[in-house]
Amino acid sequence: MKPANCRQRSRMVTFTGVATCFAFFACSGSMTWQKGIALSPGGGAARAETGEERAASAAAFLKASRVLFHPRCLNCHPAGDRPLVGDDSRPHPMHVERGAQGMGKNGLLCSTCHREKNPQGDNMPPGAPEWQLPPADMPMVFEKMTPRQLCEQLKDPARNGSRSPDEVLDHVREAPLVLWGWHPGDGRTPVNSMSHEEFVKLMAEWVDKGAACP
Repeated sequence: MKPANCRQRSRMVTFTGVATCFAFFACSGSMTWQKGIALSPGGGAARAETGEERAASAAAFLKASRVLFHPRCLNCHPAGDRPLVGDDSRPHPMHVERGAQGMGKNGLLCSTCHREKNPQGDNMPPGAPEWQLPPADMPMVFEKMTPRQLCEQLKDPARNGSRSPDEVLDHVREAPLVLWGWHPGDGRTPVNSMSHEEFVKLMAEWVDKGAACP
């Protein structure tokens, strides 16, 4: 409780980039400190997620990871520098490699065979806008990852293309190569774990409830 005959003042203290407001009371030469609400870097009140919310966030990511580990997603996020193909995720024929920008190397560029859309016919080279792998300096590996390892990578700007969790959500909602996974062309198994809408809903829950990892 506030001591009698005290004058309230406030002071802003910053810990690891987060401003926290404290109130103190000047009382006969002494000071009594009382912690107030945490503020976000933009000045608004920062809401701390509850344990229940973080558990729901982690559970949502675990469900969503079934899409991320599907061959239509995983094949473009290999552990090595060769993209993978097929439902069995085998190395790309012709020794195609990532290249510095993720667009191929040694004359074997992705755009040589992969155009803006899928051609007709079974097992023809698939197509979508901006067909490529992640660049060599940020390969965004999905292959051989656990759900927790992948979650930690996806929310780490040093490994995810300098994206915030909200930007990761925007990417899986809108990126042409992500959307392609549900429409991969004749002769290929589309992402069948869930619909794109359900996947985005789970990823939104993951972000909104704290981006917790399973």
